[in-house]
Amino acid sequence: MGGGPVTLFLCGDVMLGRGVDQILPHPGDPALREDCIRDARAYVELAEAANGPIPPAVDFSWPWGDALEVLDAAAPAARVVNLETSVTRHETFAPGRHVHYRMNPANLPCLAASRPDVCVLANNHVLDFGHRGLAETLDALDGAGLRTAGAGRNADAAARPAIVPLESDRRILVLSFGMTSSGIPERWAATRHRGGVRLVSGATQAAAYETVGLVRQMKRPGDVVVASIHWGSNWGYTVHQDQIRFAHALIDGGVDVVHGHSSHHPRPLETYRGKLIIYGCGDFIDDYEGITGYEQYRDDLRPLYLVSLEPDTGRLADMRITPLQARRMRLRHASHEDARWLRTLLDGMGHGLRPSADSHPEGTFVLRPS
Repeated sequence: MGGGPVTLFLCGDVMLGRGVDQILPHPGDPALREDCIRDARAYVELAEAANGPIPPAVDFSWPWGDALEVLDAAAPAARVVNLETSVTRHETFAPGRHVHYRMNPANLPCLAASRPDVCVLANNHVLDFGHRGLAETLDALDGAGLRTAGAGRNADAAARPAIVPLESDRRILVLSFGMTSSGIPERWAATRHRGGVRLVSGATQAAAYETVGLVRQMKRPGDVVVASIHWGSNWGYTVHQDQIRFAHALIDGGVDVVHGHSSHHPRPLETYRGKLIIYGCGDFIDDYEGITGYEQYRDDLRPLYLVSLEPDTGRLADMRITPLQARRMRLRHASHEDARWLRTLLDGMGHGLRPSADSHPEGTFVLRPS
């Protein structure tokens, strides 16, 4: 089989709704039903108060900022993002929710600007505007030619992996699923006759075995399998033992990379049997600038992960991390000091990983299996 490493771009939550939607060329209805904020434009005002004015009607690439140049230079084989918003004009707010994310379908070129190969959807905001909102989201993404995984019009569609073809008849398979620990309501689970997300029972051995069964049915020699999981709380560095056991069981069963997300800041990294586990990527794009209360976690810093895998084994060759920072609802290269802070954090949380002494531009650093 041979060939060079297979490189994946992975990131955390991409939340293009609410305040971000309002700065784009086609802002949707700004109405919200949150306890304190009833107009999405208030999030734009918070960001501007924190870091300066945002131009009116920015272009579609604005939120991605410097990330696009990094991605173009790296030319990864697949770009995988967790799209954590509804893409809909539907006006019925899902009941029992304190926060709702909605992006106008006319602003989809913003998502397309990053050229994602897979949008994973098994998260706690994709049904913020109910099943009609989900149906419009699926239609909009399909119409834009974007692959999805983790949500669908029934349980079979939600469980189906996204497949990215590679050379020599090889493939990248992306499975997406979520857990209630991330805030996904049980009623959002896809069923035989109703659309929804692929929701597993939790980080249990039974759920791991079910997922491993799917992997063994689909995986062919030379394939790379990514399990993209929305799980866990928003804040804190602790990874619970059940999550660790779950991730290890997936690797034992044939998964090559565990791509965890939901936390608003990075959580520990691990190599297990030579395979990479990211327990929490941290947010990537959102409208959280100016919101205070958790400054110690530095959720303004947004890691861009470029994961290179050995072509024959799927084992981690190395991982390049470029520290970005959200300012004026745009990703910019972090300062030297902030990049060093993030590197120190991830170096200390990288179990089975060692930092490389290689010199890279723009604060990028490299972790390799130890």
